Amino acid sequence: MTRPSLTLGYVPGGTPAKWARIWAQRRPDVPLQLRSVAAADAVAAVRAGAVDVALLRPPTDTSGLAVIPLYDETTVAVVPTDHVLSAADEITAADLRGEPILLPLDDVVAWAEAPGDPIDHRPETTKDAIELVAAGLGVLIVPQSLARLYHRKDLTYRPITDAPTCPVALAFLESRQPQLVEEFVGIVRGRKPGSSRGQAEPPPKRTAREKTLAKQAARAAAGKVARKPRRAERGRR
Repeated sequence: MTRPSLTLGYVPGGTPAKWARIWAQRRPDVPLQLRSVAAADAVAAVRAGAVDVALLRPPTDTSGLAVIPLYDETTVAVVPTDHVLSAADEITAADLRGEPILLPLDDVVAWAEAPGDPIDHRPETTKDAIELVAAGLGVLIVPQSLARLYHRKDLTYRPITDAPTCPVALAFLESRQPQLVEEFVGIVRGRKPGSSRGQAEPPPKRTAREKTLAKQAARAAAGKVARKPRRAERGRR
């Protein structure tokens, strides 16, 4: 018999380590396989069943997917450490006007009217674009997690205060929600061990009349208990 397991795909910048640690504590009998997937391939991996659930940046087309929003990332500009923009703690879109902007083919920032002047050459990946930033060829706009993932000593990044944020979500097939996926979703949502969406509903609240009758019954029962010792004392006399 095949041992059950769960496969979690995650895009670059995703950080599933905390959830993997909790899973190992709660379900040591079921291995959690972690698989890095390219941002452009994450949805296809879920739909094809290559991964059971994925930590990704939500696509435009979510048909057939159950998507659970998790958090929004700050959008930043990656620049050389000696760049003029590095002098500020944070910048605005206006500060990027006239700046050459690198736009990799795997770009994940949905900013229709992004500032700056896009460079004609589009690097294959964000990692390739980072190399070009270090060479002084332009500025790169990415989610903060990617700036941290590809950190270099000769580069820095600054938050863009008026840029759109980059959402991150958990996705799995709507038509296929096995118990293991539900358990993992529970961990991500912070459910305590033993809790379940399938737990019985709490009993309905009692009406005022029901509460009054319950109190009267309790008093009557208490009275019977209190009278028993008196009968016992009469028997001893």
